[in-house]
Amino acid sequence: MPRVSDIRAAIERELPGVLADLTRLVAIESVSADPGREADVDASAELVAELIRGTGCEDVRIVREGGKPAVIAHFPAPAGMPTVCLYAHHDVQPTGGDAGWTTAPFTATERDGRLYGRGAADDKGGFAVHLAALRAFGGRPPVGVKLLIEGEEEIGSPSLGALLDAYADDLACDLFVITDSANWEVGTPAFTTSLRGLADCVVTLEALDHPLHSGQFGGVAPDALTAICKLLGTLHDDAGNVAVAGLHAGAGPEVDYSEERFRAESGVLDDVGLLGEGPISDRLWFKPAVSVIGLDARGVDEASNTLYPSARAKIGLRVAPGGDADASLRALTEHLQANAPWGTRVTVEPGETGPPALLGLEGRYAETARAAFAEAWGVEPVPMGMGGSIPMAQEFADAVPGATVLITAVCDPHSNIHGFDESLHLGDFAKACLAEAYLLQGLAG
Repeated sequence: MPRVSDIRAAIERELPGVLADLTRLVAIESVSADPGREADVDASAELVAELIRGTGCEDVRIVREGGKPAVIAHFPAPAGMPTVCLYAHHDVQPTGGDAGWTTAPFTATERDGRLYGRGAADDKGGFAVHLAALRAFGGRPPVGVKLLIEGEEEIGSPSLGALLDAYADDLACDLFVITDSANWEVGTPAFTTSLRGLADCVVTLEALDHPLHSGQFGGVAPDALTAICKLLGTLHDDAGNVAVAGLHAGAGPEVDYSEERFRAESGVLDDVGLLGEGPISDRLWFKPAVSVIGLDARGVDEASNTLYPSARAKIGLRVAPGGDADASLRALTEHLQANAPWGTRVTVEPGETGPPALLGLEGRYAETARAAFAEAWGVEPVPMGMGGSIPMAQEFADAVPGATVLITAVCDPHSNIHGFDESLHLGDFAKACLAEAYLLQGLAG
């Protein structure tokens, strides 16, 4: 069995090649939300499969269950050894426009110890961690290894349940490792133990049957844009707390997460207040959040003195751990319908939902993981919550009862995932690769 020093040397040897392959992956514009990029999502899955085959894996398949392509692979377990399933996703978020990026978003660019590019951290970097660990063992991991590299996580994993049902035997394992979260800070790893769920909807508001001259009819006839702004304003109270009745809210263990740190990590302007009340960590991890994530209306550059008959908005909801995503979406729908201003017509089109998760860190596999990460990083991993959503976490826990679910990370608070200039801290990436290799070794141990 390889020594710790041998594994470290193997990771150091493999890192340049893994980063070169990560650069190839970043170059593929696998934006799952864009129908025009279906071929890119397919190409991304093909490259993921090619890279896994390159490790010596003989069982690699591209599968889909009515959705985007996922890659499933399997290294059989040596006699008496457990099996771990490694998860990441190869689809990415839209860029938000190239103008907001310092360098081209699909050209991986290294500067100041970070690798910039869409997907470099979320979550092609997560797949690269798995690739590095497998290469460190020469494609012969000391335990059974399965991989599930999903292609639609960024759109809420709509076909994930069907995929888990169809490939239940292929994904059965003792430990499930999801490398798709965030570390506590640069230099300090974390295991995510709670996740908010998600839901979304599109609300359409109608006030008129045709556009009107704002001077001739304004002041009496309601216009849809003003009305929808008033409607959206009812989603929060004056302190910024979510004002939708029926949403679950909880509280977590006391965590030292200061307002100063939050402002530094988030970029909230100095004179802008924060939303909600209570500890920052509770507001981020254990309470619901509602955001207007899209608005269809006449643009400022095209504006005229016109009252518009209709407007619509897309609303994103983060569901607190312990809540029900479908019930939360119904509560949001009822709120929007009940608060239609001036009798305007409001219709709500429900979108996708994903469950929240509460995950324990108990048992032999969790302790093995803790020791492996502490060895690789030189500090103890921090158990923490995460305000984002990984529907896979709870769905896999439900689909494979008894398996330990471990959520790890390559992102840090400065990775700016989903935003401009997304980046991967290269020093932390190396430690994440080493930690996963130590974990595989420890599971055999």
